[in-house]
Amino acid sequence: MNLIDAQKQQVSAWLEQGLKVADVQKKMAAELGVTMTYMEVRFLLDDLRLKPKDPEPPKQPAPASPIAPASSIAPASAGAPAPIAGVGAAPAAAAPGLGGVKLSVDTLARPGTVVSGKVTFSDGQTADWYLDQMGRMGVVPAQKGYKPSQADVMDFQEQLQMELQKLGF
Repeated sequence: MNLIDAQKQQVSAWLEQGLKVADVQKKMAAELGVTMTYMEVRFLLDDLRLKPKDPEPPKQPAPASPIAPASSIAPASAGAPAPIAGVGAAPAAAAPGLGGVKLSVDTLARPGTVVSGKVTFSDGQTADWYLDQMGRMGVVPAQKGYKPSQADVMDFQEQLQMELQKLGF
């Protein structure tokens, strides 16, 4: 179907206003009395060399930390290692390296994780840690039931955050 120049200008104006193809189709039927299928409207816009404007994506604030906050850590399912409470919360004022926590990042991440590694706490206890695809942090202690001190957890968080930033997370 051919449109007269005034109708073409109206269609162009609607696109400039940010209307989508479906909205242009409805307006053409309601205001211009021209009934077209969605595909015909697409072809018309292509013939007129008009492009609908893409809506700007909403701006999302940058995350404060690459580690998910403790409140978003999901409970572990049966058979999965339980995350340590507080891991992922923003650390208080703690100097790196205090408490004797040693952290390493695996060269090859464990299956099902984005990044993983090992940690040795100040009392000599060791654990494996991981960050999964959902952003959940988990720590699997070598000794079942072991819970590190709060100072060790905070030191671990700070060292982990620095290591992940170095890796681009």
